Amino acid sequence: MTDTALAFTLYGTTQADPAPRLLTAGKLTAQLAGGNLRAIAYDGVEVLRAISYLVRDRDWGTYDPALSNLTVRETGDGFTVAYTASCNGPDGSHLAIAATIEGTADGRLTFKGEALSATGFETNRCGFCILHPIVGVAGTPVAVEHVDGSIEDTKLPDLIDPWQPFKDMRAITHTALPGVSIECRMDGDTFEMEDQRNWSDASYKTYVRPLALPWPYRIPAGEAVTQQITLTITDSRTADTLRAPAGNTGVIRLTPGISSGTMPAIGLLITPEEARASLAALQQPDAPKAQDLLFHFDPTAGHGTQAFRDFAEIAALHNGTTTLEIAVPCQRPLDTEMQEIAAQMRAANFTPGAIMVCPSVDRQSTPPGSKWPDCPPLENVYAAASRAFPGIRLGGGMLSYFTELNRKRVPAGNLDFVSHCTNPIVHAADDISVMQTLEALPFITRSVRAIYGNIPYRLGPSTIPMRQNPYGSRTMDNPQGGRIPMANRDPRHNGRFAAAFAAGYAASVLDAGLETLTLSALTGPFGLYAGKGEPAVEGGPRPLHEVVKGLAQLAGQKWQTVVTSEPGKVLAFQVETAAGRAIWIVNLSAEKQSVDTEQLGIPSAQTHLAPFERTCIVI
Repeated sequence: MTDTALAFTLYGTTQADPAPRLLTAGKLTAQLAGGNLRAIAYDGVEVLRAISYLVRDRDWGTYDPALSNLTVRETGDGFTVAYTASCNGPDGSHLAIAATIEGTADGRLTFKGEALSATGFETNRCGFCILHPIVGVAGTPVAVEHVDGSIEDTKLPDLIDPWQPFKDMRAITHTALPGVSIECRMDGDTFEMEDQRNWSDASYKTYVRPLALPWPYRIPAGEAVTQQITLTITDSRTADTLRAPAGNTGVIRLTPGISSGTMPAIGLLITPEEARASLAALQQPDAPKAQDLLFHFDPTAGHGTQAFRDFAEIAALHNGTTTLEIAVPCQRPLDTEMQEIAAQMRAANFTPGAIMVCPSVDRQSTPPGSKWPDCPPLENVYAAASRAFPGIRLGGGMLSYFTELNRKRVPAGNLDFVSHCTNPIVHAADDISVMQTLEALPFITRSVRAIYGNIPYRLGPSTIPMRQNPYGSRTMDNPQGGRIPMANRDPRHNGRFAAAFAAGYAASVLDAGLETLTLSALTGPFGLYAGKGEPAVEGGPRPLHEVVKGLAQLAGQKWQTVVTSEPGKVLAFQVETAAGRAIWIVNLSAEKQSVDTEQLGIPSAQTHLAPFERTCIVI
């Protein structure tokens, strides 16, 4: 297979993420990618996930600035980087950025950025974002220095904070490993932190310009905006306390875990726009035997009785359960709206087994400092739904993401289940960031359980492409098939990348005790089957198809966790099936991985996985 063909198989596109450049200054290392720094480590331990200079538009989309005049100088003691970048606004405006980066062997790193516009420039955010990792860091002590000079000794949140855990920040210090402290100082503006695990990002994000200030805002013409991030690493270890270098055999070890439970039912999303294609796909011999069909209905999008007729025809072919999710307009009396929907359902002879209702307006996020939109009390919404759909299981939550559910806690006392979605390309869409979102999923599900207890819990649809944008007026079109945040189509959905992501997703949320997990639609840009003429798959099943089909076959079976020595590269779990113990192993990386499975009782002690390969071993 040629390199181009392999890239298309893996990612659904021949466009590749540029490989980062490794920068070294003594024990300090960082990866330079697109003018920003990621994977900043000291003595082999990640101390910051990223330092990035970002410019966002009025819909919170991220500009992809054109870099020029890039120079990188490396010596035995450190490195320096300089470049210029530019952004062009939709109104013809222009923003120029000059950046310098310096790292030294004594554990000091500075990143300075200056933005200047000759025209004036509209933006929602312009400046630095600093990402702290979450694994091994969540819930640990930090010292926060505020802009008034006061010091707050506190902890990073363990359960996900719905709002900003820290405001008015000048610096934050944490411990990376015993005897090594990391101070991150932020000059040039007032910074604050948000818990990015809300959006399934695997980080805490410290960013510039408080959200309580108006946005979008305009950078005045001719007025320079200068900021600087200074990372200072203090290593107080002695020769006796230095950690021994970790042995690297290149083999990832798998061992049995102690957690166990029951595999969730698998759902598939069906929209009115894809109903006819979904009907045809459901009749294919290889159609997955999903346990639940999740029908989407939105009166504000023009959905009506015909949608229910199509849903009824599809439901007649399905042997499992059916759920209807309704985006309630909340523009007229609730009973009137709900009864009209119920009448349309009766006219079409469509009776779902469960209904999930969410006010349409709650699909839009309400950021800190913003005014909550008009919406009837959720107790009233649920009561009207109960009257309109008697005898049908009623669910609530959010048709959007955990962020919205965390910020607007639904009254779940009379609900039969609670639900929300996730999306991995809200803030970043590069391959590494998307896969890293799997790290945040256990924090999300544990936070849901802390809020709602043991209520039945449904998760999804959760796909790489974004089906709705709570943070702007629209999702982003992606005609060139790039890696774009908030895009309604993503090329990787056509590749093995999406299959690995879905398998890793399932492994990451097992501990949540989910009732139903929905990882895709049946057809369309979020579907298991591609549309006609789509590249690589030519209207057939995508690689994701086999993963979802396999998970559906495992529904209701007993699972047990598998511990992996490098969870960022390989995840696994095992399930008791009629055929024997099935061990799912998935490579989350673009490199081949060797996995030691001896402790799992597999006769062949080592398994080799190709990039983004998922294997199932039955013993």
